[in-house]
Amino acid sequence: MPSVTLPSCPRYIPPPPTQLDLDFADLAIIDLSKAQTPEGRAELVPQIRDALRTNGFIYAINHGYTQAQRDRIFDIANVPFTAVPPEEMRIYTANIEKASYYAGYKPRGFWAMDTDNNVWDQIEQYAFNHNVTERPHPQALRPFMPELDAFARHNFFNILHPILRLIALGLELPEETLVEKHTFKGQSKTLMTFMKYYRRTEEEEEKSKNVWIKGHTDLGSVTVLWSQPVGGLQILSPDGKWRWVRHIDNALVINTGDMMEFFTGGFYKPTIHRVVKPPHDQSAYDRLGTFYFAAVDDDVTLLPLSHSPVLQRVGIERRYPDEDAPLAGAWRKERMISYGRVALKKGSENNTEEEVVEGIVVKHYN
Repeated sequence: MPSVTLPSCPRYIPPPPTQLDLDFADLAIIDLSKAQTPEGRAELVPQIRDALRTNGFIYAINHGYTQAQRDRIFDIANVPFTAVPPEEMRIYTANIEKASYYAGYKPRGFWAMDTDNNVWDQIEQYAFNHNVTERPHPQALRPFMPELDAFARHNFFNILHPILRLIALGLELPEETLVEKHTFKGQSKTLMTFMKYYRRTEEEEEKSKNVWIKGHTDLGSVTVLWSQPVGGLQILSPDGKWRWVRHIDNALVINTGDMMEFFTGGFYKPTIHRVVKPPHDQSAYDRLGTFYFAAVDDDVTLLPLSHSPVLQRVGIERRYPDEDAPLAGAWRKERMISYGRVALKKGSENNTEEEVVEGIVVKHYN
C-alpha cells in the first residue's frame, strides 16, 4: 500500500517537563486497550469505578494513537494561534453569548478571573464541533481537516464510548446505556478544543495569587485532556489539598463532569480542578492544550439512572426534583453563557463563589 503524504505543518516543540519535586496526585492508570474485550472490560470496571469515586481523574494509556500521531496533532493544534492573521481570526470568532457555544475562536480577555482586581483570562482557544465539517474553518486549518476529522472521531468512538461503557457497567447497567445518550449525529455540542494559555504579567499573577482558572467542575459528561508537559493543572484531593497532575507521555487525563453527576445521582461526583501558574522552571513557556469536552445530546433530560442496581443500593443524591430536571441543552447553554461573564456571589463555604444555573447552585473555588 502506498504511503500517504501529509500536508506540511510547522513542528511544535514541546517544553521539557518540570524537574521539580511537586506534590503530585496519585492517579490510577487505565489500559484502555483492554476495553476491547469482555474480559478486559470486566477487569477495568472496578478500576475505573474506584478511581473516579476517589480522585475523580484517571490516566488512560494504549488509547489507539501513537506518540508520533499525538505529536502531529499538537503540531496542528498550534496552527490556529500562529498561522491565522488577526483579521481572519475575527471572522471565525464564536458569538458565544448569542450562540451559547464555543465553536470557533474564544479570544483572550473574555473570562473574568477576578473582578475585584480586574484580572481577565489570557487563554486563546479554537474549538470544533465533534463533527468538524459542521462549520467552515480558517484557511490555514483546511489542509488538515481530514486528520482533524479522524482525530475527532477517534476521541468520540475509541475513547469516549469505551469510557462510557465502563462507567455504565460499573453501575450494573447495559453497557450502551450512556453511549445512547452521546450520538455522533445527534444534537450534541461536544467540542474538540485547542487552547493556548499565554504567560501573564507579574502584576496579574500577584493579583490572582497565580491562579489562571478558578477551581471548578466541568459542565459536560466526560472530559479528555491529551497530556502535555507544561504543568498547571491541579485537582482538589479528597483530603482537601490541591495536588498537581503529572505529565505522562502520550497519556490521556480523563475526568467526569456535572452531567455524569446528574445521571448517577452523585455516585460519580465531578472533581474540582483548577489551572495555576506553571512551576518556576516552566514559567518561560506558554501552555498548549488539546481537549475533548463531551456533552450529552441536547434533547436528553438529565435524570438519575434510577434503574441502576448500584444506585438502588447506595441511594441517589438529587440536585433537583425529577420533574425539574433540565434538558442537557439548557444546562449546557446556561453554563457556557455564564462562565466568566456573570457576577458571582460569595459562597456558603470558605473561599467559594456561587451562581445559579437552571435552578442549581454552581460553585467556583478560589
